[in-house]
Amino acid sequence: MITGGAFQGKTDYAKKRFSLSDGDIADGGSCELSALKKAKYVKHYELAVKRLSESGEDPLKFTRETEFEVVIVNEIGSGIIPLEKSERVWREMTGRAGCILASRAEEVVRVCCGIPEVIK
Repeated sequence: MITGGAFQGKTDYAKKRFSLSDGDIADGGSCELSALKKAKYVKHYELAVKRLSESGEDPLKFTRETEFEVVIVNEIGSGIIPLEKSERVWREMTGRAGCILASRAEEVVRVCCGIPEVIK
């Protein structure tokens, strides 16, 4: 699992570390949800959580039942608390999904300013 803020170099780090190309990595914000279930490498998992929830699927159940080799998740829980309830629910679901992913991951890396820090 690779996490960190937006535009901090998470995908570049994953591509270099695991010898991946752009085509190897499914984008949770735009790929077909059925393809997400089969993907080995996923970026923008926070957007996948939102899309799964909007489609009526339980993102936490999906997270528990799906195994990825590498999953990249933007940290979205910091900063100003959104006024819209749906945005607050999305942040909570993403945090809970991240906890599931991190507990199952062999390694968790936080990337900040392009610098990876192994936290598990």
